[in-house]
Amino acid sequence: MNWKKLCALDEIPRLGSRVVKSPQGDIAVFRTAADEVFALHDKCPHKGGALSQGMVAGKVVTCPMHSWKIQLESGEAVAPDKGCARSFSVKLEAGTVWIAL
Repeated sequence: MNWKKLCALDEIPRLGSRVVKSPQGDIAVFRTAADEVFALHDKCPHKGGALSQGMVAGKVVTCPMHSWKIQLESGEAVAPDKGCARSFSVKLEAGTVWIAL
């Protein structure tokens, strides 16, 4: 994988996100309460809402537009909704967040 250094973990708010520009479009990088990090294409599969502006709870982000819940690990919508936001591999090493593009 082609790993790219993103930022320090502390630069992503806990239970929040940070948006990263990429050739694939905007990517939302999320941080959970347990300091786990996940990355999804910053578009809800429903109507394209900015997932980066959603609320994080556990390993789910709720889209601010229509309250769809999207799993941070897979990008899959939580049933009964159907759809998927593209996910990106991320890793945390010594307090630094890396992403595979």
